[in-house]
Amino acid sequence: MVHRSALPDSSPLSFTRDHRLLGGDQFRAVFDAPDFRVSDRYILILARRNDLPQARLGLVVGRRRARRAVDRGAIKRRAREQFRLRQHDLAGLDLIVLLRAPCPPDGGRSATPLLASLLDKLLAKRQQD
Repeated sequence: MVHRSALPDSSPLSFTRDHRLLGGDQFRAVFDAPDFRVSDRYILILARRNDLPQARLGLVVGRRRARRAVDRGAIKRRAREQFRLRQHDLAGLDLIVLLRAPCPPDGGRSATPLLASLLDKLLAKRQQD
């Protein structure tokens, strides 16, 4: 096992506090005026430009949409992972990932390809803009 102190502090693919939307004001700004919006049956991603060098992520996965805590955790974990892997492409955006329909039948385990395709759509829309 590698101790956390043995890893560099600023890993190029890290997910630190600076990469999170914190507080209601930051969430409200994205909800009120998103610049980009992509969705499918289960997930909605709202994005708004920010003046920061990094992207920030907010997650909204409610208990009404995913009853079991294990499913909510799986969806959040997969959303953070996809964000972490693409954070350099998403730089300058605030994102909110919202579960909009009841969780898929297999729980959050199918969220990875859904999130990957939605982020691809978002990046394509951003390129067109």
